[in-house]
Amino acid sequence: MMRSADPLWYKDAVFYQLHVKSFADSNGDGIGDLNGITDRLAALVSLGIDAIWLSPFYRSPQADAGYDVSDYCDVDPLFGSLADFDRLLARAHDLGLRVIIDLVPNHTSSGHPWFEEALTSAAGSPQRHRYLFRDEPTDWQSVFGGSAWTQVPEARGPANICATA
Repeated sequence: MMRSADPLWYKDAVFYQLHVKSFADSNGDGIGDLNGITDRLAALVSLGIDAIWLSPFYRSPQADAGYDVSDYCDVDPLFGSLADFDRLLARAHDLGLRVIIDLVPNHTSSGHPWFEEALTSAAGSPQRHRYLFRDEPTDWQSVFGGSAWTQVPEARGPANICATA
């Protein structure tokens, strides 16, 4: 199927958003995965959609439904592998579907190398400036309940960091 070359194709496109973890389980472990999506792409095309929009499937500790990314360059093993994603993308394109991936650039997991590096870097360093550290946090409340701040240990004493809330 031929996709439009129009750079504004998305203005009139029909998107189908997929939460990878719950959409389709291909291996019987009770968790949706990329192969499960690939297996069902033809059925999605029959709905008349133009594109699929995938929730985050990057490596993540899954503390925030995958929005706490620890590695933007790899697939979380819960959902498959990079090869599985390559197959999904190739099949989607064969069927004329576009694929949009939910990217999370405004925060990372506490397991991301940048955050781990920030914890061991000096105050005022470029590594520290990637995150919001405060000696005395505000009274901000998290939408998940409780304080939006988490105290993290570090070599030079505790530092407070705004949690991803």
